[in-house]
Amino acid sequence: MAMLRTSTHRLKGLRDAQILQTCARGYHKNVVDHFENPRNMGSFDKDSANVGTGLVGAPACGDVMKLQIRVDDDGNIVDSCFKTFGCGSAIASSSVVTEWVKGQHVDQAVNIKNDEIAKHLNLPPVKLHCSMLAEDAIRAAVKDLKQKQQKQ
Repeated sequence: MAMLRTSTHRLKGLRDAQILQTCARGYHKNVVDHFENPRNMGSFDKDSANVGTGLVGAPACGDVMKLQIRVDDDGNIVDSCFKTFGCGSAIASSSVVTEWVKGQHVDQAVNIKNDEIAKHLNLPPVKLHCSMLAEDAIRAAVKDLKQKQQKQ
């Protein structure tokens, strides 16, 4: 019986590895890289005056993305992070965007377009909503930050 379990476990491991290889072949290397090694995953204190938080979701697929930016006194993004519940393309889109916005002024960051993200990740048409979520998350984070600044 123990041998049967060991064999079954080995077969399951082999099957899982084959499935992962097949999935990886369907994604561009940039998606796989950002999915396997996500950059800037985490969160900041959403109540901090210099932190903007964007929380967006896609009801059709269930993806939810939280993107946060931290700015200096001049409005330059000094740090960013994300938490995403979704597919590999959504996680990769979040990761890429957190890298791209660093060093930009908030007014410049909102000019990042979903088609730039999709092109960098080579997303297929069925996954374009992931790059759209990332664009929406940037805009929502900047909007949240500006609303906080107006209250001060």
